[in-house]
This record gives sequence, structure tokens and C-alpha cells, in this order.
Amino acid sequence: MVLTIKNMVCDRCIMVVRQQLEHLDLTVHKISLGVVEIAPEPDDAQVAEIASSLKILGFELIDTGKDKIIARIKNIVIGLIHHSEAEELNINFSQVLSDQLNRDYTWLSRLFSENQEITLEKFIIQQKIEKVKELLQYGELTLTEIAYRLGYSSTSHLSSQFKAVTGNSVTAYKTSVEKDRKPIDKI
Repeated sequence: MVLTIKNMVCDRCIMVVRQQLEHLDLTVHKISLGVVEIAPEPDDAQVAEIASSLKILGFELIDTGKDKIIARIKNIVIGLIHHSEAEELNINFSQVLSDQLNRDYTWLSRLFSENQEITLEKFIIQQKIEKVKELLQYGELTLTEIAYRLGYSSTSHLSSQFKAVTGNSVTAYKTSVEKDRKPIDKI
């Protein structure tokens, strides 16, 4: 059985979900952000137990088709932006999402917007800005290197998006004492 799980956004989430399912005597055949293949096939009572045990840990089982697609969209975007090993994120998100989900991007974007109170484009931008904040906080890369790594055409493009999303300039953020980063599953 394949389970779709909301709020799985990092490798630690994968580890915690795996441990929880194994604790419930289920075999995890395959696990990735938001998707777990388990055996044996659980009955309704076991599914309720799985849902309850995951909810305590901040996760949620998703059972409707639309919610599963939205969760997959989020996991793909988060995976590409926050967990990619690529040196440069110069990709076409609409093409990647269409290819991986075998759906028309216009349909995916409309579904996302109708159900999330934010457009898919703004979600992608917010995720990228959170990654920018993380990289700025580490202080290991210049703004030019960050812009390149996240696929921005220039530092001025990155800076203008940063200000539009956060209300602060990159410089103001770097010099502020309190860094207001958001958990990526809360965007």
C-alpha cells in the first residue's frame, strides 16, 4: 500500500516516519518525501492507528486525490530547492512538475491555487527566499553565489524578490539580530 503523508519535508522526517511505521510492525519498502510504500496491507483500524501515530509527530495522512497531488507538488518543489545536490537550480519548475506528475502545468497550477490560498509561482518563490535566508545565515556564500545557485538571473532580481516577500532588503536581513526564518512545511 502507498501512503501519502503531509509535512514530510526533510531527511529527518523520512527517518521519523520510517521508525514510526516500523514500530507499528509495518515493513517500509520505499520511502521518499511525502510518499511511503508499506506492507502488509493495513485494514481500516490499522490505517486509523497509523494516522493517529503520525499526527502526534506533526504528520498527516492524505487520502483525497487532489490533496495527494498538492502534497506531491509541494514535495517536488521543496526537494528541488532545499535538498538538491545540484550546484545550480536553473530549472523550469513548470516543466519538471508536468513531467513528474504527468499533468498539464496549467491544471496543476490552478488546482494548487484553488486549494492553497497562494499561487504555485508564489509558493516556489517563497521556498526559494527561505533557502536564501538559510544560505545568508550560514554566511559561506556571497549574494552572487546564492543567486547563481538558486537560478536567479542576477543579484538584483534576487534582491527585489527578497524585498517583495520579506519586506526587508538583503542587507537589512543580514545585519538584523533576529533572523525570521519559517519552517519550510509552514509556507
